Amino acid sequence: MLVPALCLLTGCRIPEVTERVENRAVPVSYDGVGQDTNAADLDWAGYFNDTNLVSLIETALDNNQELNIVAQEIEIARNEVGAREGEYLPFIGLRGGAGMDKVSRYSRSGALESNVEVLPGKEFPEPLQDYTVGAYATWELDIWKKLRNAKKAAVFEYLASIEGRHFMQTSLIAEIARTYYELVALDRQLDIVRMNIDIQSNALEVVRLQKQATRVTELAVKRFEAEVMNTKGIEYEILQQIVETENYLNFIAGRYPQPVTRTSRYFEDALPPVIESGVPSDLLVNRPDIRQAEMELEASRLDIKVARARFLPSVAITSQVGLSGFKPEYLLQTPESLAYSVAGDFMAPLINRKAIKAAYFSASARQIQAVYHYEQTVLNAYIEVLNQLSLIRNLENKYRLKQLQVSALVESIDISNSLFRSARADYMEVLMTQRDALEQRFELVETRKRQLVALVDIYRSLGGGWTPTPSPEIDISTAR
Repeated sequence: MLVPALCLLTGCRIPEVTERVENRAVPVSYDGVGQDTNAADLDWAGYFNDTNLVSLIETALDNNQELNIVAQEIEIARNEVGAREGEYLPFIGLRGGAGMDKVSRYSRSGALESNVEVLPGKEFPEPLQDYTVGAYATWELDIWKKLRNAKKAAVFEYLASIEGRHFMQTSLIAEIARTYYELVALDRQLDIVRMNIDIQSNALEVVRLQKQATRVTELAVKRFEAEVMNTKGIEYEILQQIVETENYLNFIAGRYPQPVTRTSRYFEDALPPVIESGVPSDLLVNRPDIRQAEMELEASRLDIKVARARFLPSVAITSQVGLSGFKPEYLLQTPESLAYSVAGDFMAPLINRKAIKAAYFSASARQIQAVYHYEQTVLNAYIEVLNQLSLIRNLENKYRLKQLQVSALVESIDISNSLFRSARADYMEVLMTQRDALEQRFELVETRKRQLVALVDIYRSLGGGWTPTPSPEIDISTAR
């Protein structure tokens, strides 16, 4: 028990783990590559160069319910700062009262009152009325900065709530962009399915003609019919996915279901050859979740000081001044009706300080927890960026190979049809070729969608998608 007591009185730091944030630095580059420019510096409207997507994001930023809920949490945190600030300033108020008192004539007070003349020839009134009006003030002297540190901690919590909203905004923008690209990919898959239905329907007509010429059996006709029906079933599945995806987009945009205007030009345009990722240290400034964790860490450090100050004596001053009399008309007869008082209180915890100790050790644990959370957030941000950079490179190579594969399969459809007409290929070869081509076209669209989503995720991982909005209502400099 001696060591914790000495720490409390001398102000020594809690476990050395609190020094880890200052001593541990992020890597100097991503996988040996560093750049001067950073895509996160771009405004989201400039990064997503699509007027339909930009309009959708703007609607969501105005109407999204989760974002609006967080905005009210920020307002609550701002009000908490005002409440903490008021605690170390004097409380001044007005007080008025009226009362009546009747004591026993045989009591000490009653015997004294019976022998006192209020005015010449007038006895002490019975029952005794009492009227008061005046001002009072109470003030706890913040000699250990307990109340000021509590206010500063509230400021950092307020700043953390702002960063939390920024992080939610970046996540919301990324979610809208991801869903938008998924919707565009579904449109492309629907086009591919309908084109494939036309190809299969034409092939079915050829098979029927071949059957009439007794070159194939009824089995071939039924197999082709089944394949057409299967592809039409896929068409309806995609149509349902489009409806659900549109409705989800409308939901996160905070509006009732309606058609979502979109364009599919991304599947033809070339993607950026290089993503400007900057250097890892940029994450400490650009990532709102890291900034939020930093603010929460600062708040926890101040909470330690507040908890430590509760072990020390507190001094409070109370005073009041006003007018008092046992009849209302006497209130105006000054200075006789004037009453005032001043008192000072000195209090210090002496015995049974378990509650204060528990609060102190809990604050210490929360501070250590905040350190680990900050480290975890920074590490997660770095790994996210590294994974996305690797994913972009690998998807680029995969898409290039997938294009060659689809091109070869499209040519093989024409070849298989020609061979089938000349009886040099079996109908199963035609069916399998068409099925493979459909699957690989779907896979090509899926790969392009993953490329677009990767560009969204790298932008979010680098910390893009929000604009600093400092609050002019709170003096942030006082918290440092």
